[in-house]
Amino acid sequence: MNKSLQKLVDISQATSRIIVGLMSGTSLDGLDIALCKFSGSGADTSVNLLHFTTTDFSPEFKNELRSVSSKRIVDLQQVTVLNAFIGNYYADLILEALESWGFSASEVDIIASHGQTIYHAPQSIHKLPNYPNATLQIGDGDHIAVKTGIITLSDFRQKHIAAGGEGAPLAVYGDYLIFSDEIENRILLNIGGIANFTYLPAGFNFDQIFSTDVGPGNTILDQYVQQHFEGMFFDKDAELALSGRVDEGLLKRLLADPFFGLPFPKTTGPELFNLDYLDRAIKSNENEISQVNVLATLSEFTARVIADAIRKSIPAETPFVIYLSGGGMHNPLLKDRLAKYLNCKLKNTADLGINPDAKEAVLFALLANECLAAESFSYTSRPEMPAVAMGKVSLPF
Repeated sequence: MNKSLQKLVDISQATSRIIVGLMSGTSLDGLDIALCKFSGSGADTSVNLLHFTTTDFSPEFKNELRSVSSKRIVDLQQVTVLNAFIGNYYADLILEALESWGFSASEVDIIASHGQTIYHAPQSIHKLPNYPNATLQIGDGDHIAVKTGIITLSDFRQKHIAAGGEGAPLAVYGDYLIFSDEIENRILLNIGGIANFTYLPAGFNFDQIFSTDVGPGNTILDQYVQQHFEGMFFDKDAELALSGRVDEGLLKRLLADPFFGLPFPKTTGPELFNLDYLDRAIKSNENEISQVNVLATLSEFTARVIADAIRKSIPAETPFVIYLSGGGMHNPLLKDRLAKYLNCKLKNTADLGINPDAKEAVLFALLANECLAAESFSYTSRPEMPAVAMGKVSLPF
C-alpha cells in the first residue's frame, strides 16, 4: 500500500488527531490558521484549540484576489496561476505558524483547507435553468500537501453541492456537533463578508436545526470604505458610520432585491451584494447622500436583514441566545442595532470555549475530522444539509 494511504488509515483509526484548519473568507482580509486536537467524532467529538493566528494579506495580494473574485469575466490565466500560488503561499504560512508555536510538520496529522472562494453560483444567482448549483474555490490542496509534507483535505463545498446542497453554509455541521445544548436554544451568528446563522434548538435534535445565509455582512461596507477612504480597509469601530445617519430612501432600495423574498434556507455571496448593487440603489435615490450616511445606511441594512431573517425563521416567542463570530462582531453599531431589533443580549463563542475569530477555521478542521474518523453520521440527511463526508484528499507524495 502507498505509505501515505497507510498513514491516512492510521490517522483515521487513532484516538486523537492534530489538524490544522484554514479559513479565508470573502472579505479577503487574511488567512486564519487554527491548530486543533480532536478526539472522537460525531456527537462524541472533543476539540481543543491549541493555537490560533491570522496572517493579514498584503494590499498587493488582496488586489490580485479582487481581480478574479465574484466577477463573471476574469483573466483565466490569472485564475490558473493563483490557484497554484495560493496553495504554495498557504503552505508557507502554515509552516511559519507551526515554527512559531514550536510544532514540527511531522507532529501534524492533517491540514483542512477551505480555499479562497472566487465565485459562488447557486441557481438563485446564476438563474440558468439547465445548470446546477456551483461554487469555485482556489488554492490547490496538492500544492499545500507537497510543500508541507502533510496530508491535506480541501475543496469541502463540492461534495455538498454534488449531494444536492448549495455549498453553503457549511458551519452548521460543526455548530451542531460542538455547540448544541440540552437546555439552551442557541443561534450561532457569523458576520463575515456574508452573514449567516445556525439555529440550534435545545435537545440535540438535528431535524429541527436551521442554517442559512441571510445577505451581506461586511462585504459592501468594507468595499465602500476601501473605495472612498484612502488607506482604510474597514470602518474601525464603526467610527464613520456612527457619525452619519440612515437614509431611509436608500435603505428601502437596498432591501428591495428579490433575494430577500426567496424562501429559507438560501445562499448568496458578493456576486450579488457588491458595490454595483449599492451604486444602483444610490443612483435611484432622489437626494445626494454623504459618504458617512451611506455607511450608516449600509450598517442598518446589514442589521435589518439579519434580524428579519432570524425573526422569520425562529418560532415566535422562542427564547434564544445569540453567539457571535466573524469580523462583524467587532462592530459596535451592528451589535447595538441587532440587540435592539431582536431584544436580546449578544454573546460570542468565547463563552462556549472557542475563540470567535478562530471559529470558522476550527469548523473546517472538524469537517476533516468527520471525513476521516466518523463511522456513521450523527445527523440525518436533508436536502439543504446532506449527510456526506466532505473534503478531497491530497497526498504529499
